Amino acid sequence: MMLKLYNTLTRRIENFEPINPPKVGIYSCGPTVYDYTHIGHLRKYVGDDILRRILEINGYEVKHVMNITDVGHLVSDEDAGEDKMEKGARESGKSVWEAAKFFEDYFWKSVETVNTKRPNIVAKATEHIKEQIKLIHRLEKNGFIYQTTHAIYFDISKFADYSKLSGQKLEEKEIGAREDVFVDKQKKNPQDFALWFFTVGHFKDHTMRWPSPWGEGFPGWHIECSAMSMEYLGDSFDIHTGGIDHIPVHHPNEIAQSEGASGKPFVKYWVHHNFLIVDGEKMSKSKKNFYKIDEIVKKGFDPLALRYLFLTAHWRDKLNFTWKSLEAAQNALDNLREIIRDWDELKIGCAQYEQDFMEALNNDLNTPQALAVLWDMVKSDYPSSAKAKSILEMDKVLGLKLEEYLGKKIEVPAEVQKLVNQREQARKSGDFKKSDELRKKIKKLGYGIEDTPEGPRIKATSSHS
Repeated sequence: MMLKLYNTLTRRIENFEPINPPKVGIYSCGPTVYDYTHIGHLRKYVGDDILRRILEINGYEVKHVMNITDVGHLVSDEDAGEDKMEKGARESGKSVWEAAKFFEDYFWKSVETVNTKRPNIVAKATEHIKEQIKLIHRLEKNGFIYQTTHAIYFDISKFADYSKLSGQKLEEKEIGAREDVFVDKQKKNPQDFALWFFTVGHFKDHTMRWPSPWGEGFPGWHIECSAMSMEYLGDSFDIHTGGIDHIPVHHPNEIAQSEGASGKPFVKYWVHHNFLIVDGEKMSKSKKNFYKIDEIVKKGFDPLALRYLFLTAHWRDKLNFTWKSLEAAQNALDNLREIIRDWDELKIGCAQYEQDFMEALNNDLNTPQALAVLWDMVKSDYPSSAKAKSILEMDKVLGLKLEEYLGKKIEVPAEVQKLVNQREQARKSGDFKKSDELRKKIKKLGYGIEDTPEGPRIKATSSHS
């Protein structure tokens, strides 16, 4: 089976053919650590994780690199009176270095909670200043840069194919200048982007700063991704991932500066994950629909239910998060866990279901279809020992930690069993108020009740394994 992927660069689904098989290089745009990681970010990182896992299942040797933006998140000079890192530090009451460390730690906690694999290489922008300066040198040598009082810019008029990723004409590209922020009037073209800002004038108070051949300053946002991806994966590599919000500006800038420096194609396949929206609206703090993993857990949900919810939508489609949809995902995951608890010890698997599962995933990472195949197998008449073998193979990609439940029957404490018996008596006598009260007590102890014709069935809830 061959993996097929939608490539933003060509705007079509293509057969995946790596540059140097069986090796595959992936670069993921990582977080800017100026604020808390939220569930919208987590959808993207789970998507990257699924991509990596399916590549590995297909036998590729994956080298996964991700950046941590801990300095200089200025999209362009129009974007700031202060960059996002400086702003985040000010709002959190920490130094910029403390804020970067605090929010990076929160990021790792968040992504690990939804069971994503850590990249093989994590590259911090502040630890790769030399590499960024080196790349600017290459661009200077090739005639792509110019200098103003405030910054060094990439001259996009010198790069003929600037719009090949976004498909936008330059005159259609929004610059977004506002009256209340700094604009460098010495720029040649409005769309030119900064490679290095000088700590003079408007940026004289910028905390993070380094010496450079052109003057003391700090890097622009875009240069770090090119410098670090090329450092670890070479001038040309296989896959670059990001959110769809990177298509208009950040990734075209990466392509321009990378190919301007090397003269070679930068990335073969561009993978852009769609947004997570909340109750039909864009996530924002002002709308109070900005949710972190802590809030998911606080409401009693298993973080893996959030991962399950992400799997129910295709990575190129928007996903609408609601508490009701998360509850449905939790129920589906709990049901799956309860079913597999009773399965026999695993033996030879269900070959056809495993093949159908892989075909779904190899068809542009179709996780909703893959989940449908899994459930068809679970409900099938195959021996549970065969299904057990196959479901563990499937979970190598899905990442739902099903091995923690497979064949592990629940040991019900005497206290819980007593409450279950009392509830059953209350139900039979028609005292449904007492029955509900007892159900709540049982739930607090980490167990649920499913009423069946054969009597009550005790289940472990998400808070109890």
